[in-house]
Amino acid sequence: MTQAPKPENPSPSEKLPEKLPIAEQLADIALKVVMKGGLPVGGLGAVWMLFKESDVPRAIASAGIGLGLSYAAKMLQPIHKGNEQRLEKMGEAANRGMDRMGEAVLAKITSAEDRYFAAQAAECETCSNEGMAKISGIFTPMLEQVYVTLELDRSALAPGFAASFFNQELPDLEQLQSPTVTIWELLARAKRDPIYSEIAILAWGGYGKTTLLRHIAYSLGRNKQPKDVPRFIPVLLLLRKYREILTQENPPSLPELIMKHHIPGLPEIEELQVPTDWAKNMLKQGNVLVMLDGFDEVPKAKRPAIARWINTQRRTYKRSVFILTARPKAYNEQAPADRINFNTLLYVKKFNDQQRQAFVQQWYWCQEYYHHGKNDIPAVRKTAKESADDLLRQINQRQELADLSQNPLLLNMIAMFHRRYPSAKLPKRRVELYQEICVLQLRDRPGARELEAWLVDSDEAYVTAQVILQMLALEMMQQKEERVDQATLLKRLAGYLKEQEEAIAATEFLKQIEQISELLVQREPEEFEFPHLSFQEYLAAKEVVRRDQESLLYEHLGEDWWKPVILLYVAQVKKPSSLIRAAMIMDAKDLAYACWQETSKRIDDDLKEELEELQALRQEAAIVQSSRYLKLEEHLKNQQWKDADEETHRLMITTVGKELGQYFEEEELLKYPCDDLRAIDGLWLRYSQGRFGFSVQKRVWRECANLATQDDMSWHECRELINKFGLEIGWGKHNSWFSGLEDDFLLTSSYSISAPLGHRPFLSVLLLVYSGYQDEADMIHSALESFFSLLENCKM
Repeated sequence: MTQAPKPENPSPSEKLPEKLPIAEQLADIALKVVMKGGLPVGGLGAVWMLFKESDVPRAIASAGIGLGLSYAAKMLQPIHKGNEQRLEKMGEAANRGMDRMGEAVLAKITSAEDRYFAAQAAECETCSNEGMAKISGIFTPMLEQVYVTLELDRSALAPGFAASFFNQELPDLEQLQSPTVTIWELLARAKRDPIYSEIAILAWGGYGKTTLLRHIAYSLGRNKQPKDVPRFIPVLLLLRKYREILTQENPPSLPELIMKHHIPGLPEIEELQVPTDWAKNMLKQGNVLVMLDGFDEVPKAKRPAIARWINTQRRTYKRSVFILTARPKAYNEQAPADRINFNTLLYVKKFNDQQRQAFVQQWYWCQEYYHHGKNDIPAVRKTAKESADDLLRQINQRQELADLSQNPLLLNMIAMFHRRYPSAKLPKRRVELYQEICVLQLRDRPGARELEAWLVDSDEAYVTAQVILQMLALEMMQQKEERVDQATLLKRLAGYLKEQEEAIAATEFLKQIEQISELLVQREPEEFEFPHLSFQEYLAAKEVVRRDQESLLYEHLGEDWWKPVILLYVAQVKKPSSLIRAAMIMDAKDLAYACWQETSKRIDDDLKEELEELQALRQEAAIVQSSRYLKLEEHLKNQQWKDADEETHRLMITTVGKELGQYFEEEELLKYPCDDLRAIDGLWLRYSQGRFGFSVQKRVWRECANLATQDDMSWHECRELINKFGLEIGWGKHNSWFSGLEDDFLLTSSYSISAPLGHRPFLSVLLLVYSGYQDEADMIHSALESFFSLLENCKM
């Protein structure tokens, strides 16, 4: 760039000052000080005004100062040496003081961090059962008193394999030996292995996702995490709480969200003052565990913006650990452009017998402990054990109750019902359980407390109250809302009350529902929602039944948001065949099948006498069954063997109510419907000219074994059998094909009709979950033997 030419004759103000000798510089300063201070007006002032216009003062001052400096130098030398010594000592003292000040600052920060730990723990210390209101005589336990460790199903995608199971690599079979994992096992490895620094935990409503995160936050806050887990700084963020903030045009960064919104909202936090960049620094250093709860609770239209925000934060603070919870559909059906794709994907497993027993025993101990003034005496333990044993006995005697109790929320509801009505028969189906809880909350609880309220003024009041809540729930489903602001809520309630010809004011109605029944809760100021989304879904389904307007559901048959409502509706109506037929017409085949499964649970009770409807249901079931396999048939007809493999697995796993990518539990496999197996096997046999199919694989297995059963086989015999079987059907080229499954099978896999007999389908057979085996040979032998025994039981 060309520089501008300098002026030839700069003005005096533009001339650069020359450096003056030190004496003249001091004279300049002295003169300025004197002139700025001024002198008294009078004769001396007049002389001074004349004097200062010349250079005489500068010369005199300069000479005098110069002379003074010469004499002063000799005088100052001893002083200078003494000052050096004194300054050195002062410096050492100051340094020690700064060290102490740094230690004080560090102590202050550490103290603030400790207070943060305590505040986050305090936020999570009670067993906040979303979906369960308080009931007279039933106490809310502390979280750690009743918490049961959740098992995570890592078989869906072995940790670290977030890409599609079918399109990428197969998981290491060593990881499949233990198909379940706890969150602490993963967090223990998160610092060492980045694969575990991003964890997505998926489950449908009521399976304890939020409770799991609260348990983690509480444990870290109280420093009670397992010894091999670092003490991360836990930050539990409810996405529903911040969804408006995070979807605005310029959302705050993660540190800003923590400092400006999260920390101020914690209890016992008033005196906590952390440095401005504390959250940012901790995130950068990898010391924070960021828990993002409820991605599914963000409206679908806003999920892309939330996903973009999450992706930005995880890239910016990649040294920290992130956990995200969501319902499966919300996570799996994200738009590709803004998709959250965490490294490790896990599903929450259903409660097993041991977990159910542990929860019931701990829950009943808490009830008796609090009931007896927090006295843990033998009588308390005896009463608690007797009550827990009675509840467990009833559950174990009735399969429908055992099925319900696999869901932690429903098990909690069953326990509350059992304690409130000790001699009553437990509800056996989900819709009955929800209805009993509504009656308990709206009628029995206010009555037991002898309250003077509209809810107990008459026998019909609680019925009207439930109808109004049903109307609200249905409108919220139609508006795709999980919560509603107070002004909108009061306006709606006023309309419902008017329609029901009730004189009570909307404000009073809301007050009683919130404070007495607690079927509406205010989690955020002036924003209300049902205790759990499942209550909203149940009440909405109940309202559709009341209105006799099944057609309202038809336009939503393809929407995941409405699936629970539709299933709860089908569980209540006497003639569900028309809705199943409508689902088929709308090409919602999986939903139609799920509706049939829901209906089949009650055929032996209230539908067995409805012969005409039962006949129609059986006809619809046959259509549903055949229609579900149309895509598989198309792939097989076109000899698209890989696509057929994938569709076979999808059909099998959705039949047992799981999501695509998960494995079977042993119990699920043993109960697998024979009709479905026959249908799948028949299609494989037909379009492969008898070369592929489950029954072909079973025949090869038996021929290799040359035994009726292998229950008493040694480890060596198991290994030899598996090797022989795998090589026979072309699943490997080495003697231990199962040990190197990723390499061997992918190298030798054939998508040709000329592949060995029984070569297909592959994934559908081995995606079985078994635990407790010594090695992969024992596990695979047990899986294959059980599967082929099932085929024999199904006459295949």
